[in-house]
Amino acid sequence: MEPDVQQNSSSNVSAIARGLPWWLFIIVGGLLLFALFIMLDPQRTEYYRDAFTFILPGVSLTLRVTIFSYLLALIIGLFVGLMRLSSNPIIFHLSTVYVEVMRGLPMLVIILYAGFVIGPAVRDGSGGLYDPPMLHRAITGLALGYGAYISEVFRSGIQAIGKGQMEAARSLGMGYIQAMRYIILPQAVRLILPPLGNDLIALLKDSALISVLALEDTLQLGRQYISRTFRAFEGYNTVAVIFLSMTLVLSLIVRYIEQRTKTG
Repeated sequence: MEPDVQQNSSSNVSAIARGLPWWLFIIVGGLLLFALFIMLDPQRTEYYRDAFTFILPGVSLTLRVTIFSYLLALIIGLFVGLMRLSSNPIIFHLSTVYVEVMRGLPMLVIILYAGFVIGPAVRDGSGGLYDPPMLHRAITGLALGYGAYISEVFRSGIQAIGKGQMEAARSLGMGYIQAMRYIILPQAVRLILPPLGNDLIALLKDSALISVLALEDTLQLGRQYISRTFRAFEGYNTVAVIFLSMTLVLSLIVRYIEQRTKTG
């Protein structure tokens, strides 16, 4: 019996070891070693303190752009995803053109187009009554770009629900919109939460591209710090650590949601 007990205990230990987030331990350990490397030199510590103090205010703008762009992209993605499922050929092809064009363009190009083409066009079209702030143009560009990707997430999630669900809902007297709202979408959302979380992480990282519009986000303030102090090593390291910290937190949240949906 003793060999069986030892074998079971060793297999339990192996299972626990495999379940631990070793990737997280390695990253956190690397960050701690990096912090120790900084603190060993008082002058280096002062450089990083100045860089962190200068760059940290940009995090607020980065998070605001990420949140508002993502919410707008969710709305665009939901409507375009439903259009991609339409039996109307005009609606289907128009939505497909949008998806293929946006997915075929680099995100930087979309942001520049929103900033220097769409924004001036809105200003000229309104006769100068409304000139969209550069922040709104940046949010629009990110939302238009990610709306195409999120629309495919919604489309695949809805298609993953059996057709019998829609037929059963319609047989109960529900209209198409009612069936989507009360039967199909609640089930689809449960399936697409993990990929939607991954899109949020990608959007957070791509939000650094708005620095090309001269908005003082995390990356832009990092570049300003470097241009003033010529301390590129400290400036870009600080930007990298800030973005890595934010994406790690989001990654853990997404993994938790993924585990909950699998358990459910």
